[in-house]
Amino acid sequence: MKIRVRKKIGYVIMFLCILFLSYSQNQGRKDMNGDIARDHTGYKIASQPPQVQINEYNAQIPKSIVELQQFRENSSIAIKNSLGQHGTAKLTNLNPLINTWFLLTVDWNDSLGAETYHLENPDPTHQRIILDPHYPQGIVVIEKKQKHNCDLWSGAHKSDLSEGRDSSKPYVPLCSSRLYLRNSTKGHKTTMEWATDFLRNYIVGGEKITVFIRKQFFQDAFLNTSEVVSAGKSGVGAARPRPLGAPARPLINPLYNDHYLILQELGTDLDYEMKNKVLVGRWYRVKNIPGIFVSAIQPKLVAEEVIQNEKKQVNPLDEIESSAMVYIVAFDLDQFELGFAMGTEHPRVDWSDRTQQSVRDNSLPGPDGIGTVEPLVNTGMVNPLRARRVVATFVGGFKRYHGAFRYSDFAFKNHGSHYGFIENGVVFSKLQPGLATVIIYNNGVVELKTWTDKDNANLFRIRHARQNGVPIIDYDETTRVSKPGSRIMSWGLGNWSGSVNGRYRTLRSGIGLQEHDGYRFLIYGYFSTATPSAMARVFQAYQCKYAMLLDMNALEHTYLAVYQEKDSRFTVQHLIKGMDALDKSFQGQVVPRFIGYADNRDFFYLLKRTD
Repeated sequence: MKIRVRKKIGYVIMFLCILFLSYSQNQGRKDMNGDIARDHTGYKIASQPPQVQINEYNAQIPKSIVELQQFRENSSIAIKNSLGQHGTAKLTNLNPLINTWFLLTVDWNDSLGAETYHLENPDPTHQRIILDPHYPQGIVVIEKKQKHNCDLWSGAHKSDLSEGRDSSKPYVPLCSSRLYLRNSTKGHKTTMEWATDFLRNYIVGGEKITVFIRKQFFQDAFLNTSEVVSAGKSGVGAARPRPLGAPARPLINPLYNDHYLILQELGTDLDYEMKNKVLVGRWYRVKNIPGIFVSAIQPKLVAEEVIQNEKKQVNPLDEIESSAMVYIVAFDLDQFELGFAMGTEHPRVDWSDRTQQSVRDNSLPGPDGIGTVEPLVNTGMVNPLRARRVVATFVGGFKRYHGAFRYSDFAFKNHGSHYGFIENGVVFSKLQPGLATVIIYNNGVVELKTWTDKDNANLFRIRHARQNGVPIIDYDETTRVSKPGSRIMSWGLGNWSGSVNGRYRTLRSGIGLQEHDGYRFLIYGYFSTATPSAMARVFQAYQCKYAMLLDMNALEHTYLAVYQEKDSRFTVQHLIKGMDALDKSFQGQVVPRFIGYADNRDFFYLLKRTD
């Protein structure tokens, strides 16, 4: 009898548990797809924005970048200062779930007109920024249930906002560094960038000149190769174990397991006694920076099974690119956060000159209805409050000029399928279906995938995103199989920025995602000279679930640097030695681009995790 009662009680408990789990799962789905979401502070946010803002986002009319932000929230209060002036302050949180960028408009109801300021919340996880009608002197910062009143405009003389704007600094701290004012600045350009931008923008037929220069002078300009030498003769030894926590070993031809390559151009110190002499495809720790690994290979050294699997999916490789050195850097995503930032100038938001006239709407300043990012400010560098956490940076994707399709089906839909990008939850250019996309969600999870229309359901959760063409390695969600992208073999269909016959080799960079043994690694590839086919071969050998192109043709476009503090000094190491020419120096100290000064190009950065 007791046993039966116990069984009944057990069944009841089991039933209640099932109900509870079902409720929890449904509640989680509601938070993901329903009307309510919560940010890190517990603040309730409507995932379904007002219909008027959805209409503004979708409307094919000229608009401001603010109207392109469908998830924005607005508030306003009456304000006053010590001179007795009255006015209005309006605060726009451009994406409340991301909770990082704000526009503050102050209007004193005088002839001077309203002024708008771009503010940044440096701690979006723990801080909320609000206007409080009971505090008309400025902004209120709420942190852990504590309120900090920030007097921004009540003074009789120049306000903190006006003084901050007059400063030459890209970032001006306000309210004891609880807020930052972002100021417009001019990003650094190399001589080559100045020349190519001048030709494209001001000279009729200038792009043809730059293409001619690329073909004649940049093909194989950065070619780096190495003899493949047996390790047995040198004492290097093939028994070296894979470092703890390193990515999966690439699939290489077993004949080269005990062979090494000489990395003549490597500018990064490895935790390895032989310095620049490394075994083919092996991973090596970057010295004194846990979670970063370096490997090297040549496309001809990958496993025969990879080559056979790729038949009819990639073009055959010629002798030069088969032997060209490839440098691979892996970042453990459990240890680092990935971020993205726009350059001061690139990528722009207007029309690409590649756009076909049949799909170009000349009544619009750009494909999304905007031709400028104002009143937002792109600083081209990392917020100084985060600079000490940065461990690496690398250049992003194509400029807007090349970031659209001239040929293929993509050229004739969605206004030419301009590559999209998002920073801190703010849409600068809409993400287009069918394009390879790096996504960083609000919870820090990194995903590389081909964007679809269905993905727009989670658009409000995206902190950063960058598109750049079509995939090099694509992933089929149904079969869970990765393979070379379907457009690898076609120059026009893939928009690879090569020669018409698709055989134009050049310096290229790309990124991939490897998932191995519960770990996730962001894989960066520097290809000293390659076509997309060679990139596909190497990324597949390195077991990347997905991979895509970044930029190409010059060291400034494929730049990667790692940083560390050594003896209380900030040190910079570049993946390739020649990349140090891109940085500046002050009193004998290297000042790196993206960290120490503004740059005109967009870039990615990796931060040490704090949680």
